[in-house]
This record gives sequence, C-alpha cells and structure tokens, in this order.
Amino acid sequence: MVAVLAGKAPTQTAYADAFTSAARRLGADTFTLVADDTPFDGTVGQTPLAGNTAAINALKQADLLVDLVFLLFSAEQIEIQESGTRVLLCIEPPEILSRMFPTKDLRRRAEKSEELLRNSRELRITSEAGTDVVYSLGKYTPLTEYGYTDTPGRWDHWPAGLVASQAYEEGVNGTVVLAPGDIIFPFNSYVSTPIRLDIEDGYIRKIRGGLDASLLEDYMSGFEDPQAFAVSHIGWGLNERARWSALHVDSRTIGMDGRSFLGNVMFSTGPNTEFGGTNNSMCHLDIPMRGSSLALDGRTLIEGGKVVLDELVPQPE
Repeated sequence: MVAVLAGKAPTQTAYADAFTSAARRLGADTFTLVADDTPFDGTVGQTPLAGNTAAINALKQADLLVDLVFLLFSAEQIEIQESGTRVLLCIEPPEILSRMFPTKDLRRRAEKSEELLRNSRELRITSEAGTDVVYSLGKYTPLTEYGYTDTPGRWDHWPAGLVASQAYEEGVNGTVVLAPGDIIFPFNSYVSTPIRLDIEDGYIRKIRGGLDASLLEDYMSGFEDPQAFAVSHIGWGLNERARWSALHVDSRTIGMDGRSFLGNVMFSTGPNTEFGGTNNSMCHLDIPMRGSSLALDGRTLIEGGKVVLDELVPQPE
C-alpha cells in the first residue's frame, strides 16, 4: 500500500497524481490524504496531522508514505515510522528531482559514510576561515539520505545525498566560522560576511561578526527557546550532481542542492528528535559550508571541500 500526503496547492496535487499513477502501474494499492495547506516556512515540527488520530492511523497502514507537506522533526512522523511505514519526503521542483535522481552508487557511498560515523568517536572540522570544532560521537545512530527507502520504518528525502550524525548533547566544543559563500537555511541565502560561532558544551554561546551575524542571532533569539542554540547534527554531502548555485537561480528550491553538494560539511542547530534525542525546538538551521576539512578519529575524509577518501569518491555506474 502506497499513501500520499498532500496539501491543496496545484503543485502538490500534480505530484500526488504522479506518485499514485506510478504506484498503480507497479501493482500497488494507493490512497491520497489531502491535508490543510501548510507551506514550509523554515520552522519545523508543526504539521497538519497534529491531533488527527484518524489520519495518522490511516497512514500507518501504508507500506510507503510519500510526504508532500514536510512532516520532518514532528511527533506525527515519528509515530508513523515506528509502525513500520517507510516515509519519502518530496517537495523540490521537478527539474531538481530529475537532475539528482538517486543511484546505487550514491546509496553505496552513503552507507559507507554511515559505517564510518557509526564506528568513530570523534569528528573534527577545520577550515582556513578559522573553524576548529570537535564532536564527541557514539550515542546516536547516523542518518543517511540517498533519495529512496526500501527498509521498514526508514525515512529518506528525494532528492538528497548526504550523511549526518549527532554528538552527545554536551559533546561539541570549539569554533565554527561561516565564510562568504556558505549557505544558511532557512534564510535561503549565501553568507556575505564572516560569522564566528563560539561553541561550548554543545551550545552556541556567542555569535560574532557583522550584519549576517546580527541577523542570525536575531532570528534564533526570536524563538525565545534556549534549545534553539543547541548544536544539532553534523555531516557531509555526497551527491556529485548537486549544484552550489541552485539556490541563486531557482527560488522554488528548499535547498537540497546545497545540503547534498559533494564535499560540503553541513553544520546544523536545533532539534535532534530524528536521531532519538529530546530537543524539539522549532528553530532549525542547516548551514552547508564549502572548503572545510573533516576527519573521523584523525582520518581525513574531506580536505578543503574535496572528498579524499577513495571509498567515498563517486564511481560511474
């Protein structure tokens, strides 16, 4: 059984029709559940399914749920996944879906990255801009995104291509410097002036810099939630077909090109419920950084924004 959760916008209706048509051609039973319109505005955790037990129970009967409304970081999605239902998020424009279509090689590299993270205890990021921060790993299971899911209860996002993990709650210390050209989501904008983030025991304690730093601090403070300043997941991009300039040329994108860009290091803040944590802050930042280096237990995987570990280098299929 394939279920599609959609809003009433024409684009979502078109996607719902396409997914159900494809599923039926493959011999699957399908149904579409139409929810109230809740355009994604960058905040997380609030969904049109909140309190709707009947809808949630219906979606839990599906083998696969195609999510067109953005359930990520919500209690409703976690409940649906715990029933064994697979969830596939899909809200990017068709051109990006086509260009970043998932491949077996992308899955191979994502799962190899997951293995490396799972068996490591320290992750360190450095950069010429001044980043030097250490994550203590080992508590949480890493997350992979390669664009499809065939494992019960597993979530993925088409299009994507990345891996991420979560440190111990108090296990992140050091400095992150966001350099011009890095991307801040959900601002959907490129950094123009350096931003220095001083991190101690898993929290951003000070934000320093010019206008960009002031805007970032004002945005995060506006949630009036101390957990907004908690450091969340850390990971890197693996999709060689992702484009750093995509955000600049297509305002419809929610930014999976930047997040998945091969060799980027993505620093994130806020909620960690997708990893099994308890931080459910509505303030979530994803910040892909170019030109950084990343090492696990002293072994360099990414150097100056380039993947240097042979097992993670894309191979032709």
